[in-house]
Amino acid sequence: MLLLARGLRCRGHRQWIACPHGSELESSAEVAGFQVLRLPWRDPGHVRAAFALHHLLKAEYLDIIHAHDGRGQSIAWLASFGSNARRIASRRVTFLPGWRALHRMKYQRTCDAVIAVSNYVKSLLLQCGVPGRMIEVIYDGIEIPERLPSVEERTAARQRWGFAENDFVIGNLSPFRPEKGHETAIQAASLLVSNPGKVKWLFAVSSSSAETGRRSTLALLVPANVRIIPTPEVLSEFFAAIDLYVMPSLAEGLGSSALLAMAHGLPVAASRVGGLPEVIEDGKTGWLFPPGSAQELADVVVHTLDNREELKRLGAAACVKAQEFSDDIMISRTEALYLRLRAGLSSIERIATECR
Repeated sequence: MLLLARGLRCRGHRQWIACPHGSELESSAEVAGFQVLRLPWRDPGHVRAAFALHHLLKAEYLDIIHAHDGRGQSIAWLASFGSNARRIASRRVTFLPGWRALHRMKYQRTCDAVIAVSNYVKSLLLQCGVPGRMIEVIYDGIEIPERLPSVEERTAARQRWGFAENDFVIGNLSPFRPEKGHETAIQAASLLVSNPGKVKWLFAVSSSSAETGRRSTLALLVPANVRIIPTPEVLSEFFAAIDLYVMPSLAEGLGSSALLAMAHGLPVAASRVGGLPEVIEDGKTGWLFPPGSAQELADVVVHTLDNREELKRLGAAACVKAQEFSDDIMISRTEALYLRLRAGLSSIERIATECR
């Protein structure tokens, strides 16, 4: 969200970021210099948040209101009554709702357009009956690094986490949630614990309270060749330390961390699920395996150990592929959607807008 906001600001657009008071997004947005509308955490029916946002829409004559999650979509719908703002909802989740008719009605009645972060997510929306004309596929973008890590940076990063130069290090960067498939990776690590190739695993995880408990439970199962660390502040150091990135997700809308790894010149071994096959080309930029299959993930690792030249070749191809998912492309396509919706204002609304 902040990547999008920064890019739109560079293109001259005026913005507000509405988010829960005390949230990490609030502090990050303020540090970045954005105007912030603080919404209450405890707000039955979203009444207070909707009233505050409604007042902002009317006072600031805002043209577009973009909701990035389900709660935001409900607030945006309630807040936009009586305003000329066009509503957009981003859809990233990969589950099919039980009440599909209600889901279809929600999107048709509460927004003017829906952004799906992958063609897979678009297919889910279509299954729910959301009209295809409302859906725009815009991949979540990533910041493309200016250059790949140097040999010196790689050595320093590996030393930081206690890896030797001849260790084969496999990395994963994701929150400890069930759908991220950490159990699959841990089982694969257990299968390779005695591998002579010195296979090591590095899991970088966030530290929210909900995930800390799950992390503690999983830590009991972690073999000696796995290390768990907090998510580093400088992600380039994490990617510099590893040889292969794995994404064993059981559900995934797109796979932004896999894209980040690819942008840093790493091939990716990922489960064939959700939007991941749109990111990783099997045998060209990485490898795909069935979700939940620890043995097949282990087989991929053994294959890469024996084929280092292929590993380098796929890493180079992955770096090129990642350019298709740059933040600049995401910003340009989102801006174009905003402008199309704004151009759809009625003639009276356009005159009112121009008079401002």
